[in-house]
Amino acid sequence: MREFIQVFTTVESKEVADKIGKALLEKRLAGCVQIVGPVLSMYWWRGNVERAEEWLCLIKSERSLYGQLERAVREVHSYETPEIIAVSVCVEVRII
Repeated sequence: MREFIQVFTTVESKEVADKIGKALLEKRLAGCVQIVGPVLSMYWWRGNVERAEEWLCLIKSERSLYGQLERAVREVHSYETPEIIAVSVCVEVRII
């Protein structure tokens, strides 16, 4: 059975989000990439609380592709330490 994941990453601009989405889709590492934003992010960085306007990428993929997907995101991502979070997705198909 195929296992699915949803991957989350935030980036500094819509342009970087578009590049990530395009790269993942062209490499067939994602079935869908949704870009949401801008969003306000607040976080600790180097001992300080920071605030930033970011864009959120919601990436739908298969668990077996995660390693390749992560590498592809890191190639395009502009942050020194990008947030890349993957969670399992429970898929139930019902035919009515």
